Amino acid sequence: MTGPRVVSLVPSLTEAIAVSAPGLLVGATDWCVRPAGLDVVRIGGTKNPDAEAITALRPDLVVANEEENRAPDLDALRARGIEVLVTEVRTLDQAFTELARVLVAGCGLAARPRWLDDARDAWQSPPPSPYGERTAVVPIWRRPWMVLGRDTFAGDLLARLGVHNLYAAHPERYPRIPLDELTAAGAELVVLPDEPYRFTAGDGPEAFPGLPAALVDGRFLTWYGPSLVRAPAALRAALR
Repeated sequence: MTGPRVVSLVPSLTEAIAVSAPGLLVGATDWCVRPAGLDVVRIGGTKNPDAEAITALRPDLVVANEEENRAPDLDALRARGIEVLVTEVRTLDQAFTELARVLVAGCGLAARPRWLDDARDAWQSPPPSPYGERTAVVPIWRRPWMVLGRDTFAGDLLARLGVHNLYAAHPERYPRIPLDELTAAGAELVVLPDEPYRFTAGDGPEAFPGLPAALVDGRFLTWYGPSLVRAPAALRAALR
């Protein structure tokens, strides 16, 4: 496929571009593990991309995200004359809008890819929870404990599935909350994604004794890309 040479600094967007516009992607971060077998130049991490390596790839466009990438790194690329498209994804609706912007406006696709419409359809009316509405704490890190707070993509997905984040009104997006406060907060469920911290099935009983724990695939909870098609069913199964 002919079109712009693209470097992606976001794993979700890497997968979306590689699946939708094969051949355009020339560089990606070390954390870009999807699709499997992706054969492009690696340019460092999301927080420390190698500007020299990116420049050497002669990209027409670098795609980034306001949360996953640091503004100084993006400014350094712009200073080299590289165009940088920065996405903001804090809700599912934003994800659909930004994915279309990256793929159509940025990568030059003639139309939205089919999977993007399939994902929107999958989220239009996800099956109701057999357990009703529940309130949860959603840790994303430990040592120190950090949880989902206000205005997060993952929190929006969970709310659409009947799981409401206990800290959704917290002034911070990813607050640090002491474990004793988390266990005393009155949650009905703890949701443990396996990224960015790799929580395991044992972390729930160990840290939150007596509280039901759901271990979820972080890709279905935090990635905005082709995984959105399967995410409602996969998350519903994990949250049961």
